[in-house]
Amino acid sequence: MPHPYDSLEMTEIKGPHSVKWSLYGEEVLPLWVADMDFPVCAEVVQAVAARLSKRIGYPQGAGDPELLEAILAQQEAMGLKGLGRENLWLTTSVVPGIYASVLGLTSVGDEVITQVPVYPPFLNALSDYHRITRASPMAIGPSGHWEIDFDHLESVVSPATRMLLLCNPQNPTGRVFTRDELQRLAEFALRHRLWVMVDELWAGLVYEGEHIPFASISPEVAQRTVTLTGPCKAFNTAGLGGGVAISHNPEILARMQKATRGVMGHPNVAAMAAWTAALQHGQAWLEDTRNYLRANRDFLGEFLHTKLPEVKYIPPQATYLAWLDFRALEIEDTHRFLLEKAKVALNEGSTFGTNFKGFLRLNFATSRGVLQEALERIERALRARGTMLA
Repeated sequence: MPHPYDSLEMTEIKGPHSVKWSLYGEEVLPLWVADMDFPVCAEVVQAVAARLSKRIGYPQGAGDPELLEAILAQQEAMGLKGLGRENLWLTTSVVPGIYASVLGLTSVGDEVITQVPVYPPFLNALSDYHRITRASPMAIGPSGHWEIDFDHLESVVSPATRMLLLCNPQNPTGRVFTRDELQRLAEFALRHRLWVMVDELWAGLVYEGEHIPFASISPEVAQRTVTLTGPCKAFNTAGLGGGVAISHNPEILARMQKATRGVMGHPNVAAMAAWTAALQHGQAWLEDTRNYLRANRDFLGEFLHTKLPEVKYIPPQATYLAWLDFRALEIEDTHRFLLEKAKVALNEGSTFGTNFKGFLRLNFATSRGVLQEALERIERALRARGTMLA
């Protein structure tokens, strides 16, 4: 039975308002930046309109009480217990929270560990503020999934290491780490007395496995952890912004606030209204959207298996992102090749960490027709090139 997302009005999602659809021109299908082409949940739209129809004065400094209570309830349901309003700090979005954690919990010249490939702002925050990046590449393990290389972690940690940055669910691989993996990582962080920033922005888009908040592993690790999240991925509200830093240790939040005093800004009233409505009324929309995304993920996997087996792909357990390995095709610049020859825009793999040239990240949060057309363009361009394709 056709889904409404199969019949998206392209005039509604294209245009100068969208960086995704405007950056590369009309002829290019953009499957890169991480927002969805789907319409936003109706209750969210109604809540924003209702909020903007009232006087738009400055909000309470800590944020709307109704939103704070909704976030606490959400985190409690996920397993992050024992929190109060004093454990929340509303941010303008998750990326400023990443930067604030680096500024507040480390100093110039400190070493910081993160797994790669990883969301580029992790790496940018370290280089922009002159921290030393200790990148620990993940590897495909016996499970067939991307896994943390704990031996490599031990080889890069030193007395100068102050912090660990974690993304779970993981962007770009879509990995959902198991409790055993998180417990082992927590033990590593505690043994080396590391602060931990964990980005859990994708927790609402899990297909297989269970999202386990890192700070829920133990009271000890909770005291050294700040969790970042927001509504934009699960509920497709990227342009509105909105995020939260969560910690059982209020001193962590105080250090982050001090490091960004005067530049973070107050919470956005429209974003808070949207987020509150999403948490209170958006679960049916989210479940339906998640099911559509899962079907798109599976369609992508079947297409690659039958038409482009040279492109290696491990289906993500979460997110709407596919981490594709084009290295077997031996193309000098795969991103540029697909942009110019296939008219398809993906994310360049090397921005997620050194040594990932030849990988591309594909966003499958679009209509099935757009996804199929993009994949067929890629297949035609590769076949016209000829190398290694049957």
